[in-house]
Amino acid sequence: MSFSEQLKILSQYLIPQHGLSLAAGKLADIETTWFKDLFIQKFAKAYNIDMSIAVEPDLKQYDCFNDFFTRAIRPETRPIDETPDSLCSPVDGAMSQFGPIKQGKIIQAKNHHYSALEILGGDSERASPFKNGEFCTIYLAPKDYHRIHMPCAGRLTAMSHIPGKLFSVNPLTANNVPGLFARNERVVSYFDTEFGKFALVAVGATIVGSIETVWAGTVTPPSSKQVRTWEYEEQAIDFAKGDEMGRFKLGSTVVLLMEKSSWQWADTLANEKSMTLGELLISRT
Repeated sequence: MSFSEQLKILSQYLIPQHGLSLAAGKLADIETTWFKDLFIQKFAKAYNIDMSIAVEPDLKQYDCFNDFFTRAIRPETRPIDETPDSLCSPVDGAMSQFGPIKQGKIIQAKNHHYSALEILGGDSERASPFKNGEFCTIYLAPKDYHRIHMPCAGRLTAMSHIPGKLFSVNPLTANNVPGLFARNERVVSYFDTEFGKFALVAVGATIVGSIETVWAGTVTPPSSKQVRTWEYEEQAIDFAKGDEMGRFKLGSTVVLLMEKSSWQWADTLANEKSMTLGELLISRT
């Protein structure tokens, strides 16, 4: 690791992570026309944003930067894989890691692991089904579509907000900050499906202004010092494969945990592969 990379890692331990993220979130909500138009135009150019797939391609039609960042895209640009008994990618992004959860341990990067128990906030009962299941981690870059969709049909059973740090989640940090995804603030959604349980973890990061779900609205901010859990088993909140279930304001990472079964990952998958919403991830044999 170069000296400049070491400085980047060190700086993340020193900056006021939550204060910086709150400030960024407020800037991203400003609706002053000249400011939001300039902000959006500079960002779209810097990251070469493909607006041809957006429902609203005109940058000036967005009320603020956050509206642009969480822009809707045309459904036909992201067909949902129809393979029976399968999960598809819930987001656009890059595959960071995927594979088996071995005795509760999940690969973060080379020489770095964390546990299902840790990322689920220490809830041993909820972590138990995933002890020898499967997982994948998908990183969303600033240019990506930032809404999260259902990887398969399922019924929501619970949601937890787990407070934590707000380190960056880019590849450099993932390779050098131990237990990154289990240290950062996150929102975990639990679902029952016809082939078992899965948990979708929306991981916060530096400059992430908000994590939202369609059933609860904004979950964070504000943050808290204690894990908060909401139970939904008696409310029968059902989703079809491909339905929108949440979104990031200012980007992050999704970790998907699946209960043990006879799973087979798609042949096309590889670490660092670019993924699109709806693309086949894993199927049950």
